[in-house]
Amino acid sequence: MKGVGVESGIDVVGEPGEKEQPAANEKNKGWFGSMPGWKKALLVLAALVLVVAGGVTGGGYFLYSRYENKVSRAELLPADSAEDVARSAANWESGPLNLLLLGSDSRAGESGGTSPIGERSDTIMLLHISKARDHATFVSIPRDSYVDVPAGGGWKGGKNKINSAFAFGGAPLTAKTVKELTGVTLDGAMIADFASIRDMVDAVDGVNVCIDTKVTSAHSGTVWDAGCHDMDGEVALDFVRQRYGVKGGDFGRMKNQQLVVKSLIAKVQSSGTLTNPLKLDNLLGIAADSLTVDQKLDLRDLAFAVREIRPANIDYRTVPYTTASLKTPAGSAVKLDPDLSTSMFKAIADDTVEQWISAHPAEGTVSGR
Repeated sequence: MKGVGVESGIDVVGEPGEKEQPAANEKNKGWFGSMPGWKKALLVLAALVLVVAGGVTGGGYFLYSRYENKVSRAELLPADSAEDVARSAANWESGPLNLLLLGSDSRAGESGGTSPIGERSDTIMLLHISKARDHATFVSIPRDSYVDVPAGGGWKGGKNKINSAFAFGGAPLTAKTVKELTGVTLDGAMIADFASIRDMVDAVDGVNVCIDTKVTSAHSGTVWDAGCHDMDGEVALDFVRQRYGVKGGDFGRMKNQQLVVKSLIAKVQSSGTLTNPLKLDNLLGIAADSLTVDQKLDLRDLAFAVREIRPANIDYRTVPYTTASLKTPAGSAVKLDPDLSTSMFKAIADDTVEQWISAHPAEGTVSGR
């Protein structure tokens, strides 16, 4: 499996002979497209800290009655078949859970920002929670993966980059695309405000992030050499946004995002935040304000489902790929490894992810010191 950089263009495949379509029109942008430009989404940070904190403190139900009104709701999943509804209900009762996590790193509305919010989903992840409720795995799907995108919005269906699904049909079309790609039933979906990483890191008095290659910020000029670095919120936000000054390009950025998530979760549970009422209230308020969840997702059920999960039992992987320079009508794209990605998706559906990771320890691993 190669690990090369991904071009950052926003090409969209159009019908033969047609003028290239814009990334999104106003109707398809929906609620997310109309959000203020500074809104960013890195779902993991807010979702898992809020959920794990609720479970670890043993007061998940109380916490959700206090903060649930701060969480926004939206239709993030497409209409389910009767079979999917029954399967998901069974999963929540006693099976494994799979949640879709979406995000965008569009910068409109910020100083120097130019692109409209919501054009593309830059972060696409599956969160797999084991049937035993003692292990979780975050699986990043490269945003430029060249896959079948079902018809939706102004798109007539066919091969395209996976992040184009959000442009044409919002979160529901993205969810449909992910489901068809992976064969996994989606039991919920969430989006969070990427800017919350800054406030959440500051709420725990900073994090220590260990990296194995140098990263250079294209925005601030900061250089992080290989090794461990203390980061406050502003620095962490700068760090996870880097794509050009990092080995592996977009894949390097995904890895760095996962490293910050890993460090933040560990700091939440080791810093005394969970036993400090003021700090915990501040952290949970930030997390709740940053979240938008699907209308049907019960956060209290989710808190109950992950109450036994600890940082040591959380894995981070990226879907295996063969090249990030696949030439397509949509521009340079990522070709997923047909054998390894298929076996990974089957492991997610079968709740054998831990066994798959043991058998493929080098595939999509997030490393750090």
